[in-house]
Amino acid sequence: MDWREESVRATFVLLVASLVLIGPGLAGIGSSPVIVVALLVLAVGLFALRTRVPDGPTVRHRDLGAYGRVLWAGPAVAAAVCLAFLGATPAELQAMGGLVGLLGMANYFLRPVYRVGSAFVRRVAGT
Repeated sequence: MDWREESVRATFVLLVASLVLIGPGLAGIGSSPVIVVALLVLAVGLFALRTRVPDGPTVRHRDLGAYGRVLWAGPAVAAAVCLAFLGATPAELQAMGGLVGLLGMANYFLRPVYRVGSAFVRRVAGT
C-alpha cells in the first residue's frame, strides 16, 4: 500500500464518520454514553465482517473492496468524537459530523501537497 491509497482511505473513513455523526443528530439524538456504545458495537460488528469483504471491482485504479474492509473505522472515529464531546446536543452532533467531513475533504484536497512533500523528501534523501 502506498500513501496515496491510504490518504484516500482516510478520507473515506472520515466521511463515513461524518455521516454516522450527522444521522443521529438529524434524528434528535445527542451525544450520550448510549450512542457511544451503539457506535462501538457497530464498529466491532463491521470489524468482525471485514475479512468477508471480497475484492471489489476496480474503479479508477482503486479496489472498492479495500474500502469495505476499512468501513469499521468510520463508526469507531464517530464513537471517539462522541466520547470526547459527551453531552453534546443533536445540533452540536450534526455540527461535529460536518467538521469531521470537512476534515476528510481537506485531507482529500491536500493530496497534491502530500505528493509535493513526498517528492521533496525523496529528492533530499536521494532515493
